[in-house]
Amino acid sequence: MYPTRRTVLTGLTTSAALLMALPAMTQEVTLNVLYNMPGFTKFHQPLAEEFEKNNPDVKINFLAPAANYTDGQAQVLRSAVTGDLPDVYFSGYNLTAELVHTLAPRGQITDLGPFIEAEGGQAFLDKNYSPNMAALGQIDGKQYGLPVNASSPILYINSELVKEAGADPAHMPDTMPELIALGAKIHQMHPDMAGMAYDIAGWPDDWLWQALIFEQGGKLVDEKTGKVAFDNEIGLNALKMIRQMAVEANAPTFDWDQARQQFGAGKTGFMVSTPAHVQTIEGLVGDRFTLTTATFPLDDKEKGGVPTGGNSAVILTQDKAKQEAAWNYLKWITGPEAQNVIVRITGYLPTNKNATGEAYLAPYYAEHPNVKTASLQADKSLPWAGYPGGDSVRIWRTQRDIIGTVMRGEVSPEDGLKQIVEQTNALME
Repeated sequence: MYPTRRTVLTGLTTSAALLMALPAMTQEVTLNVLYNMPGFTKFHQPLAEEFEKNNPDVKINFLAPAANYTDGQAQVLRSAVTGDLPDVYFSGYNLTAELVHTLAPRGQITDLGPFIEAEGGQAFLDKNYSPNMAALGQIDGKQYGLPVNASSPILYINSELVKEAGADPAHMPDTMPELIALGAKIHQMHPDMAGMAYDIAGWPDDWLWQALIFEQGGKLVDEKTGKVAFDNEIGLNALKMIRQMAVEANAPTFDWDQARQQFGAGKTGFMVSTPAHVQTIEGLVGDRFTLTTATFPLDDKEKGGVPTGGNSAVILTQDKAKQEAAWNYLKWITGPEAQNVIVRITGYLPTNKNATGEAYLAPYYAEHPNVKTASLQADKSLPWAGYPGGDSVRIWRTQRDIIGTVMRGEVSPEDGLKQIVEQTNALME
């Protein structure tokens, strides 16, 4: 017997009613995630896999990582125009304000306030992050990001060369002029070596430049005028010190990878770099010499500080289901378990204050003092500043070219400062 039209319709109605009565099936959510630095795959991938294991309805799809923070920023800003933004992005602290000011008016970045309120509000932030750390993801009074990686510049020391020059690797000079003088002494003793390395002319962002301004107690931008704040003795002194490093201590002008290779080969007395390079540098050094680390010198002991490099995770998707999944991902990667993994792999500072306890990093720090060094200057860590006007990437590339000419002696520090100030102010307009 063939079904009649009535029986078919009755069957469809009954089936629809049964489907409505069943609980809604959970739909898998895929998050497209963009991070910077290909080397960070070594912690992003395992942490994503662990997150997926605990959240089987969420899939993390990593986009090809950007080479550095400036390239990542440019990529995201282009994607904002073409409409193919990632769902989650790991934004460099110094570029987050520019990102927010560009995307917020377009409704393309998510204020984390409602999610934080649902977790307990300020109590949630206080439980997990110090005020300084939480502030790294705050723009215009709103929490747009949660801090994932944090670093401040430290010294990597060839202990044997430093001892030969009459200094103590465990008590390095705590002012920049004294540090440069030590580098000069090492170079005098070994003319074929660099006494020190401060590879600012090849650094992909202005972190090392800000370090020289901040350690003197200076600022990047004057809040009242919106102009450069280092158009003074602080900026001039920073450029003079950069030139001194090259002339007196034979500091090279190449990029960080070459600087690390030279240091690892035993051809540099000490170098300034990120704590994220601890394991890489330990591998390069091997047993050639005794490697130690030390905090960054401060000329102004009261107002001086160091810029906090790294990134915070921001949510760009406006899809509600994806936002919920992304929020859970942000909580995971900034939580103590994930931070314990990240610090052990990279040497970064933990951004979650619970990660320093006995259950996580305390035993590791006891066994790896070179990693602990950055945490010793956490109280001097300042926000990695950005520039107003939405052109921070171009500003640094312009500044870096000028700094390179000063370091090589092609332009005087006085003329170099004038060029940096004029061109930076022009790009902020």
